[in-house]
Amino acid sequence: MDDWERARLALVAAGLPPESLAERLPLAGGTYNAVEELRLTDGTRLVLKIPPPSTTPGLAYESELLGAEAEFCRAAATVGVPAPQVAGVVLDDTAPTGRLLLLTFCPGGGWDGQGPGQEASLRRELGGLVARLHQVTGPGFGYPSGTFGPLTADWRTAFTAMYDGVLADARRYRAWLPRSVEEVARTAKSAYDALDEVTVPRLVHFDLWPGNILVEAEAGESPRVGGLIDGERMFWGDPVADFVSLALLGDIQQDADFLRGYQAAGGELEFTPSVRRRYALYRSYLYLIMLVETVPRGLDDGHVAWRRETVAPRLTAALDELGDLS
Repeated sequence: MDDWERARLALVAAGLPPESLAERLPLAGGTYNAVEELRLTDGTRLVLKIPPPSTTPGLAYESELLGAEAEFCRAAATVGVPAPQVAGVVLDDTAPTGRLLLLTFCPGGGWDGQGPGQEASLRRELGGLVARLHQVTGPGFGYPSGTFGPLTADWRTAFTAMYDGVLADARRYRAWLPRSVEEVARTAKSAYDALDEVTVPRLVHFDLWPGNILVEAEAGESPRVGGLIDGERMFWGDPVADFVSLALLGDIQQDADFLRGYQAAGGELEFTPSVRRRYALYRSYLYLIMLVETVPRGLDDGHVAWRRETVAPRLTAALDELGDLS
């Protein structure tokens, strides 16, 4: 099956005539799945996401990511948060890489280039959108793919399996970390009791860095958030976990505009000692992922060096904070 045939297959799954495909354009920015824009003869624009072959090395949690993205998009729609809509899914064996996901095209461009006033307004709007996402509750805790087992009734069971999964990946790939896997595991375990405060599984995107937030700006109007994209790493869990990527390599507590928008839209957040422990724990989880994935992704020396110089100190700081708070 060639690339054009694969794209036509996705159109058929969406109930669209395959002969309506006019153009296929690769889209940059995807770090795991391949992404294409499909343009139809009537002007419709769609986005096709294609997973890597099943033999491609990856982390344990990177299983059925496109199924998770479809779940995120459907959930976001229930609370009116702008995100792509699911146009079609190919689930059968006719797709050589497995599941294909066809999405509607979200308007907007990159976050960069906003003035100070525009940035503040966008952060407040974003805070409100994230608060609405966190209103969506799920059937249990964990990744919807079931890669670490079925969804669980308690957050501690789900998250410790997630954390153990990335530590197992670190061992399997012999990834460089600033501290030993055993020391990281001990430090994280000291904070696991704080997870028991989370009793309702809520929608967590977990990848809301600026590259996954589209900004739409029409002539003569203030820019606004056009869409939250790439929800493939979503899980059902603690909303506090979303604040890690929202302040990637920083601290959401310093983002007054985002927090103002979040709380104005009904988001509940008070940085109690327990919340701070969970926030540090989730930061360590994401920074572990960013360091371990350099091996299976085969990143070049420059990217590896940047992560060691920039991400590793954040991991160390998060672990130190866990030690201090415990």
